Amino acid sequence: MSSKRLIFEEVGDKSSTAETSAVGSINAGQGAGMRRPIRIWLVTLFCLVVCMILVGGLTRLTDSGLSITEWRPVTGAIPPISAATWELEFEKYKQIPEYQLQNLGMSLSEFKVIYWWEWGHRQLGRVVGLVWALGFLTLFVLKAIPIGWSRRLFFVGALGGLQGAIGWWMVASGLSGEMLDVASYRLATHLGIAFVILGFLTWFILLLGYTESDLLLQRRAREKRLFSISTGLLHIAFLQILLGALVAGIDAGRSYTDWPLMAGGFFPPEPFSITPIWRNFFEDYGLVQFMHRIAGYVLFVFGIVVWWKSRSSGNDKVHFAFNAVMAIMIFQVILGVVTLLYAAPWNLAILHQLGAVLLWVLILRARFLSGYPPQQQVRRV
Repeated sequence: MSSKRLIFEEVGDKSSTAETSAVGSINAGQGAGMRRPIRIWLVTLFCLVVCMILVGGLTRLTDSGLSITEWRPVTGAIPPISAATWELEFEKYKQIPEYQLQNLGMSLSEFKVIYWWEWGHRQLGRVVGLVWALGFLTLFVLKAIPIGWSRRLFFVGALGGLQGAIGWWMVASGLSGEMLDVASYRLATHLGIAFVILGFLTWFILLLGYTESDLLLQRRAREKRLFSISTGLLHIAFLQILLGALVAGIDAGRSYTDWPLMAGGFFPPEPFSITPIWRNFFEDYGLVQFMHRIAGYVLFVFGIVVWWKSRSSGNDKVHFAFNAVMAIMIFQVILGVVTLLYAAPWNLAILHQLGAVLLWVLILRARFLSGYPPQQQVRRV
C-alpha cells in the first residue's frame, strides 16, 4: 500500500517535473548552446552599422557622396592606385552637375579628399556584408543556428543587400540633371533602412541575452500598456529620423537659424512656393525644417507621457530603462536647438546624428524590457 502524501508535496513534485521537462525541451534544441557566440557576432555587426551611419553622415556633410560615379560592388573595392586611374576618376566626376555647378576648378588633390570619404563609406559597407556572410554561412554549415533563428538572421543580411542597392539608387539621383546633391527622399530612405537594420540587430541581441525558457516566463509578466505606448514612441522617433534626413538632404538646418520662431514667425514664410505642391514637403527649406521641429516637439511631449507612465512599473530595470530614454531625449532636444543656432556645423550635426542612434537603441531596449520584464529580487524591509 502506498504511503499518503501531503497535497503540497504532490502538486509541487508534478509541477516541478513538468516545468523542468518543458524548460529542458526549449533549451536543448539545435544551436541552443550557440546563443552567446551568435550574440557576439550580432554585436559586432551592430557596431559596424553604427559606424556606417556616422561615416555616411560625415560623407554627406563633406559633400563627398557623388565623388564615385559608378556602382561596382566587387571591383570598386580597389581604389585608384596610379596617376592615370586618379585622372580617369576625376574626369568622370567632372561630367556631373555637382562639379560643373558647384566645384568647378576643383584640384585633383581636393577631389582625392572627397573620393576617399565615399570610398571608405562603401568599403565599410562591404565589410558589414562580409562579416554577415561569413558568420551566417559558418553557422549554417555547422547547423549551429538555434531553431527559429535562421530566417531572422538571413533577413538581416537581405536588408543589408537591399541597403546597398538603395545606396546606389540614392547616388544616381545626383549624377544627372541640375541636382547638386542626391534626392532628399532617397537619402531619407537610405537612412531609414539603416535604422531598421540597427533596430532588428538591437532586438535580436536583446533576445539572445536570455534563454528561451526565461523569455517565456518573462513574457507572462509583460507590462502591456507600457509596451504598447513605447511602440508608439518608437514609431514617432522613426518618423523624426526620416525628417532629419530630409533636413540634411537639402541643408535645411543651415537656414532659419532662429529659435523658437522661424524668421520671426511660427510658420516659415512662403512654404508652398515650389510647384507641384508636393515637392515643398521634400525641397522647401523652411517647410522641411518646420516639419522636423514640430515632430521633435511631438516626440518630446509623448516621451514625457511614456516616461511618466513608466514610473508605475514595479520593475526597477524597466523603470531605469525609461529614465535613460528620457535623459537622452532631453540631451537630443538641447543639442538639436544648439546645432540649429550655430547653422549645423559638421561636428554638432554628426553628434546630433549619434544622439538619434542612442535614442533609437534606448527606446528599443526600454520597449523590450517592458515586454520581457527581467526577474528581480524582492527587497527586504
